Amino acid sequence: MFRSLRNLARLIAIARLLAAHDALFPLETLGIWPGAVTLGRWLRRRRSAGRPGQRLARALHQAGPSFIKLGQALSTRSDLLGDDIVADLTNLQDRLPPFPGAEARAAIEAEFGQPVDALFASFDDTAIAAASIAQVHFAVTTDGREVAVKVLRPGIEAAFAGDLDLFMWVAETIERTRPALRRLKPVATVKTVAETVAQEMDLRLEAAAAAELAEHFADDETFYIPAVDWQRTGRRVLTTERVAGIALNDREALIAAGHDPLAILGVAARAIFRQVFRDGFFHADLHPGNLFVRADGSLAAVDFGIMGRLEKPTRRHLVELLVAFLAGDYRRAAEVHFEAGWIPTDKSVDAFTQACRSIGAPILDRPQNEISIARLLAQLFRIAETFDMETQPQLLLLQKTMLVAEGTGRLLAPDANMWLLARPLIEEWVADNLGPETRLRDAVGTLGTILERLPSLIERLSDLADSGLPLHPDSVEALRGGSNGFPWLPFLLGGLVVLVVALLLY
Repeated sequence: MFRSLRNLARLIAIARLLAAHDALFPLETLGIWPGAVTLGRWLRRRRSAGRPGQRLARALHQAGPSFIKLGQALSTRSDLLGDDIVADLTNLQDRLPPFPGAEARAAIEAEFGQPVDALFASFDDTAIAAASIAQVHFAVTTDGREVAVKVLRPGIEAAFAGDLDLFMWVAETIERTRPALRRLKPVATVKTVAETVAQEMDLRLEAAAAAELAEHFADDETFYIPAVDWQRTGRRVLTTERVAGIALNDREALIAAGHDPLAILGVAARAIFRQVFRDGFFHADLHPGNLFVRADGSLAAVDFGIMGRLEKPTRRHLVELLVAFLAGDYRRAAEVHFEAGWIPTDKSVDAFTQACRSIGAPILDRPQNEISIARLLAQLFRIAETFDMETQPQLLLLQKTMLVAEGTGRLLAPDANMWLLARPLIEEWVADNLGPETRLRDAVGTLGTILERLPSLIERLSDLADSGLPLHPDSVEALRGGSNGFPWLPFLLGGLVVLVVALLLY
């Protein structure tokens, strides 16, 4: 009861803030707590300039760090808010006033138990970037290396804990009172936000993400990840190599420095494709402030607090979906949804094929530089509501990443399309991962896994027999590896192999 009262009071305060920015429509759309909405409107009634999405972005920014993160999460939910609003939320910048350098020094000393001067020969008290969770200072280590030092905001954990509890309470109420909205998985979405925030608040995890991404691109000179200084990294402090370069969206500066924007866009497209589809581990916050062009034309990325992962089956379905849409094969695009389990099997493939065509044709019929794969995915998620498609949180994060990347790409090279630049990689990936040889190799691998687990399965069955499972004595003896064993087992396994091969070559 106390939790509900506390969160209801907080919700009324948020409703009042939204009303001040003329941005109550998210709560009105959800259709819950109409009294809080009415009270918020009555307490503070005012018209505000700008589009709805811009007004909502301003309100969320004013509400504080947790709501900025919520707005960034909502920027993937066109199924909830519509395309125009999420487009404005995509531009919601995670920027806040910096906290004093003295507090940053105190946090560093508390983390490592020694004075800042013992760790750094110099430390700039003025932050060069300040976001909702942390801010960054430049420094020079005692052995002369230039580094960037990221420090968590004081008290940020407590601030987020209260707001995340509010978000979860709202999500639970939605699922309890609005059954029609359960397929949108509000609770799962909030859990995803909470997990992301938890990872961002332990800078050792960000350091590990940077190191893992660096390993994936160790042999790629076109995409650089700054090295982690593990001796100066802890839960609340992260120290990495300082990166020098030009911001990716500063087209004029890049041209003045002798760089070809189209070539740089190609580098970016290849780096993103390899992260998503080759490795299944991708930087999920690739706005221009986190990407720099170095003197040699390579890209350097920073800020690894938000990372995404995709399992191989999901990657395979996504590539098949992308290839099908680009080829105008809407039937195949629909079939991929069913094969992936995203659409219930009792729905009509023919009807969903028609829906895919209604989405793909208008987008893919535009000039190549205006084709947006992220927008296609967003429209697809929206229209799939009719077919009871459940929200896929891992795909929403990818969609947001693609949307930001496309926007940056258009600023860099307005006449090009980054996904068409990556087409050779797509074709190579298809050949390596969707051909009959690969399917056969995967099937044999699966069969090998089954064979590896067979002895333990037999042992478990034997244990069950000892514990009272009614089995014929001859079966128990066979399970324990008696003289007769399973004389039919090799034939069964051989038959399975033949069946798998036959299905793959059909």
